[in-house]
Amino acid sequence: MSVDTDVAVVGLGAMGSMTLWRLAERGVAAVGFDRFEPPHELGSSHGESRIIRTAYAEGAFYVPLLQAAFALWRELERAGNAELLTVTGALMIGPADGEIVSGTLASARAHGLEHRVFEREEAAARYPQHVLEYGDAVVWDAQAGLLRPELCIAAALDAAQARGATVNRSTAVLSLDAGDDAVSLHLADGSSLRAGHCVVAAGAWTGELIPSLAPRLTVERQVLAWFELDDPSAFEPQRFPVFVRELAGGRIRYGLPSLDDETIKLAVHHEGRRAYPDSLDRNVTPSDLAPLQEFAARRLRGVWSRCRRSVVCMYTNTPDEHFLLGSPAGQERITVAGGCSGHSFKFASVFGDIAADLATTGRTQRDISAFRLDR
Repeated sequence: MSVDTDVAVVGLGAMGSMTLWRLAERGVAAVGFDRFEPPHELGSSHGESRIIRTAYAEGAFYVPLLQAAFALWRELERAGNAELLTVTGALMIGPADGEIVSGTLASARAHGLEHRVFEREEAAARYPQHVLEYGDAVVWDAQAGLLRPELCIAAALDAAQARGATVNRSTAVLSLDAGDDAVSLHLADGSSLRAGHCVVAAGAWTGELIPSLAPRLTVERQVLAWFELDDPSAFEPQRFPVFVRELAGGRIRYGLPSLDDETIKLAVHHEGRRAYPDSLDRNVTPSDLAPLQEFAARRLRGVWSRCRRSVVCMYTNTPDEHFLLGSPAGQERITVAGGCSGHSFKFASVFGDIAADLATTGRTQRDISAFRLDR
């Protein structure tokens, strides 16, 4: 039987938009679907800025993927004639034996990455915006910075369309049927489409489309907030690198420099409550902001506790917090790119390229063994 398109991509956030772009770059007939109007604030791929770093604390095996991702982000910038990635360096702060500092150093040393270990007094003098405490170690990751997620997604979709891909906004895919010769996509309007291959990049909705994965995926509500500053010039990207800070008990806070000359963005990594995407509570309460206000008061100088704005997003977590990238058992015509666990946006460009590999050839030269669905 004939198919309507070579590849269908379900979900056009970070992973899906990049997959559609990489497919279109190869001349593959591809169609993308999103239940909303990407880029939007209803999933996991928003928030004005996202950290990208290379000396990756979560595992040295991520580093080659990040190096490839940087090159692809720059390629997308050229395609869209837009600034998407700003290098600021990153400060990784916390106990010397904590996961953040020790993991960063392990990755930097394993791959010969440019980095520096600061004495606490030197770091305090160089970066007075941070209140450092006895026992804090500080590592600087030179190849790090921030991405602009909404602009990245818009650029990828524009580039994909310019190369012949079709983008269907406000078009929900309700279910999939994978056969031997094609995948049938059943849409909310009652219609169906047949694709030779389907890439599922549906974020928090992945478990609905791939029920076998649902028990392994937990959606977590997260809050991002922007706080006012005494002296915004002290928090400009060239003076205030992105940072990740590990507190007692392994709790993580992170922040990014000011992009509006008025505020900086702060967030808690994990610690959110379980959520369900179709009934997500998007109302930000004082209790949501309290951990960030406490952090700003105790660990930063020149940051007010007054929140200018805030937004809710979702993490879709796997048990080991590593990603899912590959085909479900018995469904070789489907590729899943998900389970992003709150740290994937930086990888989206290279994961889109890998998903395009898998959709068109069934294999990739990059090492994705850590992300196998059957692990």
